[in-house]
Amino acid sequence: MKGADVVMAGIVQYNDWLEEECGNMAREGLRVLVVAKKSLAEEQYQDFEARYVQAKLSVHDRSLKVATVIESLEMEMELLCLTGVEDQLQADVRPTLETLRNAGIKVWMLTGDKLETATCTAKNAHLVTRNQDIHVFRLVTNRSEAHLELNAFRRKHDCALVISGDSLEVCLKYYEYEFMELACQCPAVVCCRCTPTQKAQIVRLLQERTGKLTCAVGDGGNDVSMIQESDCGVGVEGKEGKQASLAADFSITQFKHLGRLLMVHGRNSYKRSAALSQFVIHRSLCISTMQAVFSSVFYFASVPLYQGFLIIGYSTIYTMFPVFSLVLDKDVKSEVAMLYPELYKDLLKGRPLSYKTFLIWVLISIYQGKESKTTCCLVLRVSFSVVHRT
Repeated sequence: MKGADVVMAGIVQYNDWLEEECGNMAREGLRVLVVAKKSLAEEQYQDFEARYVQAKLSVHDRSLKVATVIESLEMEMELLCLTGVEDQLQADVRPTLETLRNAGIKVWMLTGDKLETATCTAKNAHLVTRNQDIHVFRLVTNRSEAHLELNAFRRKHDCALVISGDSLEVCLKYYEYEFMELACQCPAVVCCRCTPTQKAQIVRLLQERTGKLTCAVGDGGNDVSMIQESDCGVGVEGKEGKQASLAADFSITQFKHLGRLLMVHGRNSYKRSAALSQFVIHRSLCISTMQAVFSSVFYFASVPLYQGFLIIGYSTIYTMFPVFSLVLDKDVKSEVAMLYPELYKDLLKGRPLSYKTFLIWVLISIYQGKESKTTCCLVLRVSFSVVHRT
């Protein structure tokens, strides 16, 4: 059988070089697997088979009993070898992360790899720059140790954080607010040995504590819970299957496409949606203001300004061209948006859709509606001094 070194260390027979060699491979950025075997005599196998069949036929706690029988077999196994698989970075990962960083987007790396492997990958991908210090959060098991380590980390400035899943669980249990406050100030955070549940928990805490929108990117089945928990999930089709792509809001074939997805399509989509939503309010408020002016002239008589197909065509045919124009509108070319990711920072401030822009649109709508109806009355030279009722 094969498995991760942390799991297999408690299964195989004691070996003094296993931990050292696993650490050496991990520091080289390799994913380590431990291969072991166990030879069984015929009597041992028959005894295992009898207990396994009995556990399978059990009515209560079947899964627990089956797992107990299997665990009794997976003990004192003979170590065969170690394998180190180089998980190469995809093309253009480094410039993509640099683009996201220039756009004001903070990147957190959540992985199930060892601490050494995760740190090496973060350096190779330039998630952690050369000039940045790395603070490795030491392993803590109780509240007092977590308190001391958080105080030590609080004295650090402008450094990337690397923390394991076990330490993360203790910190979130006792010092959730303090940890999230310190971690959000870091330029980069690397969480290693994370379970799928922890990944989703981190995304949820970022949403609750910071109030920011989150975008989760993953390529494996372990990332599904994180993708579904985030505001925007992006699945990368990779060697680990399409589970992440099927669970995500958007699917891409390579990580480098994330830059164009956010800088170009995401930016245009946000600006178009903001303009379109305010235009719909503007369109409705214009005709409402015209109706109000018309009714005030006729002493607020219940007389509609437009009837029949005129009022139906106003919201469908007559005003559809501005809608199409807004949907296809581009303020800058795609190449310019990719070349200057700083343009994306305007979206982070919410300037295209805010209380200020909404108020401006409302004032413009009232002004245009009033002036349109007033001008129409003056041009047609219609006297509204007397209302003839029939």
